[in-house]
Amino acid sequence: MKNKHLLKINLIIAIILVIGFVLTAVLSYRANYRTSLDKMEQISTLTAEGIYYRLTTKFTKPVNISLTMAHDSLLASHLSGEPRHGDDPAYIETTRAYLETYQKKYDFDSVFLVSAATGRYYSFRGVDRVLTEKNPENAWYFRLLDSPRDYTLEVDNDEVQGADNAITVFVNCKIKDAAGRVLGVVGVGIRIDSLQELLRSYEEKYHVTASLVSKNGTMEISTAHTGYEGKDWFTVYRQEDIREKVLGWNADSMSLKLWTPTAPRSREKSFIVTRFIPELSWNLIVAQNTGLLIRKMQTQLYQTCAILVAVILIVLLVITTVIRKFNRQITQLMEERQQFFTRATEQQYDNIWEFNITENCAEGTRTEESFAARDGRPLPYDQGIALMAETRVKKEFRRGYLETFAPRNIIRAYEAGNSHLRYDFMTRRNDGQYYWMRVDAHIFYSAEDASIHMLAYRKNIDAEKKQELRAATDEMTGFYTKKATERAIGRLLSEKPDGAYAFFIFDIDNFKQANDRFGHAFGDVCIRTFTGILKRHFRGKGLLGRIGGDEFAAFIPIPDREWAEATAKNLSAALCVECADGTARWRMSASIGVALAPQCGTDFAGLYQSADAALYQTKKRGKNGFTMNDGHGGV
Repeated sequence: MKNKHLLKINLIIAIILVIGFVLTAVLSYRANYRTSLDKMEQISTLTAEGIYYRLTTKFTKPVNISLTMAHDSLLASHLSGEPRHGDDPAYIETTRAYLETYQKKYDFDSVFLVSAATGRYYSFRGVDRVLTEKNPENAWYFRLLDSPRDYTLEVDNDEVQGADNAITVFVNCKIKDAAGRVLGVVGVGIRIDSLQELLRSYEEKYHVTASLVSKNGTMEISTAHTGYEGKDWFTVYRQEDIREKVLGWNADSMSLKLWTPTAPRSREKSFIVTRFIPELSWNLIVAQNTGLLIRKMQTQLYQTCAILVAVILIVLLVITTVIRKFNRQITQLMEERQQFFTRATEQQYDNIWEFNITENCAEGTRTEESFAARDGRPLPYDQGIALMAETRVKKEFRRGYLETFAPRNIIRAYEAGNSHLRYDFMTRRNDGQYYWMRVDAHIFYSAEDASIHMLAYRKNIDAEKKQELRAATDEMTGFYTKKATERAIGRLLSEKPDGAYAFFIFDIDNFKQANDRFGHAFGDVCIRTFTGILKRHFRGKGLLGRIGGDEFAAFIPIPDREWAEATAKNLSAALCVECADGTARWRMSASIGVALAPQCGTDFAGLYQSADAALYQTKKRGKNGFTMNDGHGGV
């Protein structure tokens, strides 16, 4: 009887434990499954963002370089003479050398030029072939000529001799004369294998599939297919139901995210993230399906069922108790640390703002209030900084402010291992006056919401900056000192590297003669006369610096080479004047050297060396004149 009673008690306990275990396992399975789906969404979204920024970075250079060549007036002039000189070996060599220069400088796989007049196809190896409408391989060229677009991207085989018909992404740009007539097509090519390798690295790491799909659904680039094969993404992956929705998505700052079945009546489904890339007019599609996840979780569930219920319950109870106690201690310590940190930072900075860069939003009530629209509603982060730049940041600092704190730049900096950004600029008070502000931004990843966050520390540095600027100014002339000139030019070049500039060096001819004959006081009068002429000619549009006792520099944006040459000519004439102070009279003139950017360099050292070489040529010819250095092999 006792044994039966004991057996009954043991059976009841066993049933209770089994029921408890089954319920726990089922609930755990569901919770883990939901969490895993959320993680899939996060991984796919971040993967899509990562690939998007890597691709836009990779394609920005070839598109910009192709457009630069297409708008090169020298190339257009050269191509307009191609019907007359096309058979001249010297003309062919000049064309080849031009293309080879771009190919070597930017390490492109292909650089080409096609004449609309003769159909000749030039590469950096010379004349390759003549394009005719009869050859279907040339359809891309005649399609572009008939298109209203100025440039297109094509995935095709590279037919140039020596290219082995490698599949290549081509950027094709029209070259037009002043009247708008098409003279030809110029462009560059990037082998598709490097792009496939980029996609493969993400696929292997995050277990997703990634494809670049054109507006007609063709897979232009994926790890398995190229646009040359003409495979349709929606057919290959059996996703015809979402074709219209995906291909119709063209919001270039947002992703489309959706779940979709992998096949009819299938338990498996796929999470799709698509992002439109306006530079390519293609959609990036990142997909991840639940098949692997379901199989893995089922395996884990079967393994878990083999473990003793009693042991699991005991372990869970102990761990839960310990973790809860530990979490309470950690939470208390974190709250104390946060309070201390807040008090310390508020003493050093005017404002502390937090943003969720991944979700493009402000964090916390104070930040939301500062980044609110005029009607009080919180703005997305990118719109908030745009409004801040428009209403608060001084005009000349807006571009640098927006580029420094743009979401794509913050994510790129974080991925490169840089957790700190800084930008100094002038901002407006409520009374309309401007003062210097510094923003120190700390970038970090929050595992709590799987997002990249940024803490922005704002500090008034007006007094410090004004003292710094006073130290950077030459007292006599009001020009920048040499070091300040170098820093200012470097900042301008980094903010707008593709801009066209002219760098002038001015040297007063025989200035020692004026000092020796009339004294240093008279020499100072000459310098003030000289710099006054420079100020009147540039009228505050350029950056002026004193880089030596009688040597000066000017750095100014220019519309073209002719404008820079005309300015140098006018200055040369204007600086040829008589300096007078009482009875002292001395005829002053100047030697000028001019270097153009970016042709002669994209930093201060390169431009200074080029302008100094031009100045030397002026002095060699007898001084009192100017020399232009346009970076094309001579001065």
